[in-house]
Formats: sequence, C-alpha cells, structure tokens
Amino acid sequence: MIRLEELHGQTAIVGSGIAGLMAALELAPQPVVLITREGLGQECSSAWAQGGIAAALGADDSPAQHLADTLRAGDSLCDETIASGILSEAHEAIAVLERYGVRFDRTVDGVFSFGREAAHSRRRILHFGGDRTGSEITSALKRAARQCPSITCLTGVEARRLITTNGRVTGIHLQKKNHAQVLGTAQVIMATGGCGGLFETSTNPSGNFGQGIMMAARAGAALRDMEFMQFHPSALDTSQTPLPLISEAVRGEGAILIDQTGRRFMAHVPGAELASRDVVARAVHLVISEGGRAFLDAREALGSGFAQRFSGIHALCAAIGIDPAHEAIPIRPAAHYHMGGIAVDKDGQSTLPGLWAIGECAATGLHGANRLASNSLLEAVVMGRRAARDVVGRKMRTLPTAPKAELLLESDPGSVRPVVSEYLGVVRDEMGLNCSISKLLPLIEANGRGSDPALVALAIAVFANLRCESRGGHFRSDFPGPASRSQSNLMTLAEILAHAGSVCQDPILRTA
Repeated sequence: MIRLEELHGQTAIVGSGIAGLMAALELAPQPVVLITREGLGQECSSAWAQGGIAAALGADDSPAQHLADTLRAGDSLCDETIASGILSEAHEAIAVLERYGVRFDRTVDGVFSFGREAAHSRRRILHFGGDRTGSEITSALKRAARQCPSITCLTGVEARRLITTNGRVTGIHLQKKNHAQVLGTAQVIMATGGCGGLFETSTNPSGNFGQGIMMAARAGAALRDMEFMQFHPSALDTSQTPLPLISEAVRGEGAILIDQTGRRFMAHVPGAELASRDVVARAVHLVISEGGRAFLDAREALGSGFAQRFSGIHALCAAIGIDPAHEAIPIRPAAHYHMGGIAVDKDGQSTLPGLWAIGECAATGLHGANRLASNSLLEAVVMGRRAARDVVGRKMRTLPTAPKAELLLESDPGSVRPVVSEYLGVVRDEMGLNCSISKLLPLIEANGRGSDPALVALAIAVFANLRCESRGGHFRSDFPGPASRSQSNLMTLAEILAHAGSVCQDPILRTA
C-alpha cells in the first residue's frame, strides 16, 4: 500500500477541500499528512461552490450587520459568540486567500464586486468568474499545498476508522484497494465534507455520505444538530447524479421563480425569491408535490447577459438544451448542505481528545438551524486556520504501537438512499421518522456495506425524531410551527442507538 513508518506521529488531516487544505497550509512548517480518497481537491463540495464567500467588506456593511443576518437565518439556534467571532475574521480570511493567489471579481475601479444572495441584507458575496468561486479557491490552495514541503499528500487512500486508546485518538485506519494499515497519530483534523450523498437527489458528490461524522461517532465524539439538512431550492431538474446547481446568485441578480403556468409563486412571501433557503425550498417542493413544475426565470432580469454573468451555469443549461436568455430553467430542491455534524468548540476541537473537525462535517454553531448563503466557505477558511493554530500549540503525545489493521468492507450508501430520500427530505413527520429508524437500525447491526452510511442517516433520523417542531432546515408537517423554547441538541452514538432501539420497540412498528 504505502510506507507509513516515516509518517507516524505527524498531524493527520482527512479531506482536501478548502477547510483541509487551509489547515494543512497554516500548519507549515509543522509536518502534516493530508489524506484524501480521490485526487487532491477532488470529489469535494468546495470545488463545486458557485455562490461565493460572504464577507462584510463593503462601505455600507459591517460584521455586526452580517451577524444579524446570520442569526436571523439560523432561526434562533446559532451560537452568537461563535458566529460573531468567525464573521469578524472575514477581512483577514479574504486577505489570506489573496496571498495564496485567489483573485476575486472586481469592478472597473478595482474594488470588490459584491453579489447578493438569499437572506443577506447587503451585497456582500465575493465571487470569481461569477460562478466559479469554489473551484478558484480550491485550485489556488492546491497549488500552494503542492509547493509546501511540510505537506505529504496520500491520495487514493480512504480513512475508515479512528483508533483510540483510553479515550484519546492514537491513530487512523487507512485503506487503499485491498490493503489496510494504521497511521499512528494523536492529532487528527477531520475535514471530510457533508453527507448529501445519502440522498437520491443532491448537489453533493455522491460518495460523500458523512464519513467523517461516522468515524467521529464510532470513536465516541458527540454530534450536534444532525437533523438540520439544507435543501437548495434551485438544483437543475435533470436526470444527472448529482444534480447541477443553479446558484442563488442568479436570484440575487433579479431572476424569479414561476410554475408551469407562469405564476410567480414567491411574490407574496416576505423576501420573495431571496427569502431564506428553507422557505424557498419548501415553496418549490410544494409546487412539485402538487403535480406542477418549478422554473427559474432570468429572461427579464439578465436576458442575453446571462452567459457573460454566469458562464458556468449557462454551460450547464446548454448541455440539456436550455438557453436561459430565452427560456425558464427547470429546477427542483436537492440536499445541499448539512448544518449539523461533529460538535466542536471555537477552535474546532471535538469532545474526543485529539480530534478536531472543520468545514461541513463540523457543527460550530455558526449556521444554527439554517445556513446563511455563502457563510460556509468563510467558515472553512477561518476554522481551518483556527484548528491549525490550536494544533500547533499542542505537543504530540507518545503513541502506543499501532495495531494491525483488518480490511473493512467497502461502504455503499445504495441501500440507505431510498430510506433517507423518502422519510428525511424537505417535509418530515413522526410516522416517517419512526419508519426510517426501524429500517436503518438493522442495516447498522448487519455490519455490511450499508452499515457506515446507515449510521449517519440514523443520527439524522433520531435527532429529527426528537425535535418536535419546525425550525430552519427541519420541517415537520405534524409540528408545523416552532416550539416556544428551543436549543441545540448534543448526542453520542450510544445515546442515538439507545433512542433508536426504544423506537423500534414500538408495537405499531413491530407489526407494520
């Protein structure tokens, strides 16, 4: 497989999206092992991000206003202290990205060209090439990582388990093809992205089913707010997997949402097309569930200028025979971003000593119940830097001899996707959640190829089952309103399994 002897005792980063790359670069000159199951920066949502990165840098803006918008979108579940700290570092984060070679769009006067997206009260979204922001940032950080002598990249290698000794991280179980080994390390930064691949309809890489969350949970780390999945309202309605995304920035430039009759169905909603994503996604879902179709109409707002403003999206539309200058774009909601994940503090530390988590696999408290558009790339940069600083300040512990690694079955979410898609989508209810739990728990217990994906899906179902209200990205038709009091939830795998077991003892489910 690979020769790990000389890498034992180095800090390990799992994942090579923006968060992972940033952490690796900021750790320099401390040696670090960057582990990715594909090529560097490949099969990660970071590179696909069209919308941009939110930063309150305009003359009419401030971190305080950005925070107010974030708290409003997060529907009372954001950690205000954490959110304020992350957003206040936006200026420094953008400066760091520019030092690594990122070139954001600017006006003819040389100042930043800001876009606007849903639930933002100001134009504060920075882009590259209109809709290629994530790709540009990822490419710049990849170039820097390849030139950094302190970073060793292990590509085509999959992390499968965290090894612990006396409740602390002491290694990672790695696999490549038919070989398995353990890398000894007491410092792991998890940066594995989200879990959109659990859904049949998603904008995420289909292989991303929440591997980092699964590994952390199996090792004993607590999870937070797993029920909150953000469904993007405007995925391109095609048969592709995953679904291409039509960035919210298109609506920010004035495009409207219409149904098959031409009715503008968001006109009566506060914020209209730029209402929070959960509101827009449910509106689009309702149109489709009633037998209609939903479209994004940019003909009047952008017309012939669409191709220049959003060249990447124009190419996606052209591939299915749609010309946005003259035709409305067919859309549908799709699983897009997970607000929950591994519970971490302000520096990315989890509840498991030796494990940090950053990016989408982590739950910092910034996003609350509903992520404000384009805050995620900012969080990835800021938390990648914070975790690196925290790791640098800690001495690597003495490690026990690495155990022999047995080959684990390749994970396959195929058996899980139908359950997740039917019961854990845009609209949920108690019976559906109970059914999902009863179907997922046996998949975990079978310890087959669906076990790891089922574990992540079960966590979403259990958290959703316990939240008897509708809030942000979590909507229950049997509890359509918010509870008078609400808070974030924290659970370990043992607690999740215990609740699932009690649900499965329900006599109604046993006879169903």
